[in-house]
Formats: sequence, C-alpha cells, structure tokens
Amino acid sequence: MKKTPVNELLEVKYPIIMAPMFLVTNTKMMIEAMNSGIAACIPALNYRTDEQFREAIQEIRSNTTSKGLGINLIVNKSNIKVQQQLKTCVELGVDFIITSLGSPKEVIEQCKPKGIKVFCDVVEEKYAKKVEELGADAVIAVNCNAGGHAGKLKPEEIIPLLNKHCNIPVISAGGIGAKEGIDTIMSLGAAGLSIGSPFIACEEAHISKEYKQACVDYGKDDIVFTTKISGTPCTVINTPYVQKTGTTQNWLEKLMSKNKKIKKWVKMITYFNGMKSLEKAAFSSTYNTVWCAGPSIEHTTEVLPIKEIIKRLTT
Repeated sequence: MKKTPVNELLEVKYPIIMAPMFLVTNTKMMIEAMNSGIAACIPALNYRTDEQFREAIQEIRSNTTSKGLGINLIVNKSNIKVQQQLKTCVELGVDFIITSLGSPKEVIEQCKPKGIKVFCDVVEEKYAKKVEELGADAVIAVNCNAGGHAGKLKPEEIIPLLNKHCNIPVISAGGIGAKEGIDTIMSLGAAGLSIGSPFIACEEAHISKEYKQACVDYGKDDIVFTTKISGTPCTVINTPYVQKTGTTQNWLEKLMSKNKKIKKWVKMITYFNGMKSLEKAAFSSTYNTVWCAGPSIEHTTEVLPIKEIIKRLTT
C-alpha cells in the first residue's frame, strides 16, 4: 500500500486504523493490531473506572512498540466521564484521540502541546471545516456504509467533498472489508481508513461466539437501521429478534421523544436501555440478540486472528 500522511502522523506501516467499537474492542485486540502494522483505537467508555482505563493503556504500551495507540472520546454532555478520560489520555501520552458527537475544542487545546494527534468524526463539510479551524490533525469521514451511527453521504461523495474544502487528511470510515475496497477508497482521495466491523469476528475479541458467528453468517443485505438503541439510527444485524421487535420506536416512544419537557430524559432512558441490550447480547448466549455491525461484514467468512484479518485487508 502506498504511503500517505496518515503513515507519517501515526508512524505505522499501513494507513489503517482499527476503529473503536463499543463493548467489542479490548486490550488484546489493540496489541495484536498495533503489532501487525496498523493503528488501533479503543473507546474510553469500554472501561467503567479510571483505574481500569489507565491499566489498559499501560498494558497496551508495555506490549507494543508502535505509536498507533488511539482512544475514542465521546465529547458531548452525555459523557460525564470525559474530563477525567481526557486528563488520563494526556497524562499517559496516548498517540492520538478520535473525538465523536461534540466539539473537540478542549481536546485539541490540551493535546496539541503534548504532541497528541486529534482526529474528528464528521459526516458533512460544515463540521469538517470547523474542526480544521480548531486545529484537528485529520477528519474521519463517516459515510453511509459505516457501522453504528452512520453518515448520510456515500464515500464517493464525502471524500472528494472534504478534500476540496479541507487541507488536512481525510480518513474514510465505513463499508470496507477487503483489499479491493481499500484500493477504491484510496483512489477517491482518502489518506487512510478506519475499519471496524471486519474485526468483530476475531479470535481476540471477548464477545460471545454467537455474535462472532453472526458476522460470518450474515452479510451486507442483513444490516438494518434501528432507532430503538439510542433514539437515532444505528446499524444492527437483522436477526429474528430484531425482526420481531421492530426497528422503530412505537407511537408512545415517538410522542414522548417530542415532548419538550421530558424528551431529554426519554432519550437518556432509551440510550441506557439500548446499551444494556447491546451488552447482554454481546457477552452472553441469549435470544434477545441485538448485535451492532456494519455492511462490511459481507467479507467475513470465518473467525480469524487479528493478524490474518489485517493480511486480508493489505495483500
């Protein structure tokens, strides 16, 4: 693969980031990915306490020589832990941070003096220009094929658009699970890729074998959007349970979500219950299977070690 600004920013062999996946990404996955030539990012929210978070960063550091250690921070008001998480990242000197769902201003201000790179999730030109002005080092262009909370634009739309209006590297996120897909995205002008769903079915993940097997058995046509998890569209595998319960809020939930006095609390409750259902399905064998994944599981045909998945993506 050709060298890009992402190789230089993260000092990695391949301009690829193993995307942060809530509940899925763990320290073992991070270590294997970084030791195989790519960068890797883990959600800070995968750890319940700051002590656990610190131990995880230190464990990754002590078992890798790469500089591709990234942390994903949710920077809106819903994450009451973000201040301490950012403080820990700065103190321990992670290599880069990916910000999501809010302004990266404070993150950039604290990380710049320490040499920590800051990449920002964006779904449109307006926000990309804004984070560049704040000092972001790159943007993560979240397209309509991304897993989780996807964007609205196709990769062939958003990548050229952001390159036209921004002077920082554009990293594509969404829909890629094989080498030919990477070549196509790079030809559109992407400086790198953030890839998540193809890594769900890896040997190093601590999730249930049923979740991993679902990523093998199902494909891109089995991915649907649901608003039942967080109130906003999120991609999940269309299992029999999802088909039975539906993918949209019922009339009462919709009505309550529009009520100005209570919609804040309704959204919080919806999000809390949604995260609990994801956690239950991810770590145990249960009929209530709500598994988050993106269309790129189309290329997942078996459960493999991380290094073999990277080999598939790069050769």
